[in-house]
Amino acid sequence: MVTFRKSPLLLLAMTAMMAAGMMAAVANAQVGPPPAFQCVANAGVPPLVRSEGLAELVGDIVLNCTGGTPTANGVQVPKVNFRVFLNTTVTSRLLDSPWNEALLMIDEPDPANQRLCQMDDGCTLWGVGAEPGVDYINGDFNNDEPPNVWQGRAVFGNTPGAGNTIEWLGVPVDPPGTQAVRIIRITNIRANAAEKGVGGGLIPSQLIAFISATGTTSIPINNPQQIVAFVQDGLDFSGGFASFLQCEDPDNPTSGSNPIGVTFSERFATAFLVRNQATTSATPNATPQDQNVPGAIYNTETGFYSGFSGWTIVGSQTHNADPAGLASQGTRLVAHFSNIPAGVDLYVSGTNNLFAAGHAACIVPGADSNGWGGTPDCAAGETQVVLSGGAGTATWEVVDANPVAVEDFGFSVRVDYTANTQAGIPALGTGSVGGSYGPISDLTAATSADIQPRFIDDSTAEDLLTINSCATNLLWPFVTNQAGFDTGLVISNTSMDPFGTATQEGPCEIYYFGNSNGGDPPAMDTTPTISGGGYAIWTLSSGGGVKQWGQGLTGSIAAAPGFEGYVIAHCLFQYAHGYGFISDLGASRLSQGYLALILDQPIWGGGNGGSRTNSKSEPLNQ
Repeated sequence: MVTFRKSPLLLLAMTAMMAAGMMAAVANAQVGPPPAFQCVANAGVPPLVRSEGLAELVGDIVLNCTGGTPTANGVQVPKVNFRVFLNTTVTSRLLDSPWNEALLMIDEPDPANQRLCQMDDGCTLWGVGAEPGVDYINGDFNNDEPPNVWQGRAVFGNTPGAGNTIEWLGVPVDPPGTQAVRIIRITNIRANAAEKGVGGGLIPSQLIAFISATGTTSIPINNPQQIVAFVQDGLDFSGGFASFLQCEDPDNPTSGSNPIGVTFSERFATAFLVRNQATTSATPNATPQDQNVPGAIYNTETGFYSGFSGWTIVGSQTHNADPAGLASQGTRLVAHFSNIPAGVDLYVSGTNNLFAAGHAACIVPGADSNGWGGTPDCAAGETQVVLSGGAGTATWEVVDANPVAVEDFGFSVRVDYTANTQAGIPALGTGSVGGSYGPISDLTAATSADIQPRFIDDSTAEDLLTINSCATNLLWPFVTNQAGFDTGLVISNTSMDPFGTATQEGPCEIYYFGNSNGGDPPAMDTTPTISGGGYAIWTLSSGGGVKQWGQGLTGSIAAAPGFEGYVIAHCLFQYAHGYGFISDLGASRLSQGYLALILDQPIWGGGNGGSRTNSKSEPLNQ
């Protein structure tokens, strides 16, 4: 056997052969074809969007493109048609139909070097014949100021504006070769999240984008399907409640408190957003600032936004591109009041109760019933709600919010009225309130209307206030017209007195609880009106009527023969007092008299302890 140790010449020969093979391999690698031009799509971190939203900003789509051979010097750069399809309706604002606010940009142009192509066929660029190809940012010897921003076009379905597709036609994309990465960013896509809803189970609904690139050349795209947003409920609403008496000052409710609190709560930390980075509680209506750094996160309702004058325009076929990306307002919060009793006025606080903490929502005095229009006023104090037919709204706009905290924005609702029971003011009844995002819209597809964002109304009414009658509720705990006994009952209206008390009047509803010789008790009976100084008087066996001041018996109260049990009278005036008298027939041997018990809390000094009747009357230390 021959060994290397014994054959140095053979060792040298083999080493030389191996070296030559390696050099040949390197040479072959260097002269082989370059990697094919291709792009890898990603959507970064898909944002949470609100299930109530009709025009929610989804995440950017970013294509990282490598390989290929840069276009030869002086040769036209191939043009590509990009299309994005969503699994819901696209609602990016139409600027000049079919042009919309969605933008495609190449190589992340900085604000000082953003140039918008304004040619229908996408503008023309010329190759430079060397890596990394056309310089989209600074320009080069064949392209002095190359465009790097293109405006999207809505692709309509059968209904104008109702499509789910955006396209960018004729975008010249120069392969960068092996030494660089070409970045294509698509931004300002808004979507109808309400159309998808939150889905079922533990995983939220997803907004999905599909990307294609074809034209004079086609670009292979890895991962062309991207999740661009997760859909979540964005808002919780809760309200307080207070009960008032028709004849009393509303500052002294029988239960609850006046003003009443209502609260709008985020379901996730970026569910409340200001309009623009210039918006603060000190400058709620500031002129919007550019938000034009590609990929920057601003946490506002506005997307990528550059004032039209801030762009260099390339081409001559001008399409409206202003205000691409700019929201028309910040998140608005709308309180919907309904069934408010006649004669009741409502006043709301101009700002949220935690305004001093710096995170604020301010009243929008000029907003209509859907929260459209007007501008926020953070200096406004209490504002009256305009009511029509018992319905009205109050709208606040978020002007300062914390994107890393889940916040509650609470507001006060004050109830006011002038009590006049003789005129039936305020009316009796229960008013409600619900809360939603605003502005509320039925524009579910792409539109040129200046409403971004906009929302559906998913508010649910809950009780806010009740106006109760000024009543006295009397209880006779035992009455009988059985076994040889009878009971006489009296209700006196004592509001006539020498002390200057305003007299009240009204009927009393008589309710019987028990049995009539083993049968059902009598139905409820209503006395005639009892005026101040008058009284109702009747017996179970024979019935009776009402005696007014200075008059004889009038009207009638039905008898309840054979009844035994207890009686409750609901009298529609406050100063009612009752008496009961039980005796054997003829009152010859046995009798017992007692005052009817009053079921209400005291008018004077009773506080807000409440009672089962929610009324205040005159117990007189019973």
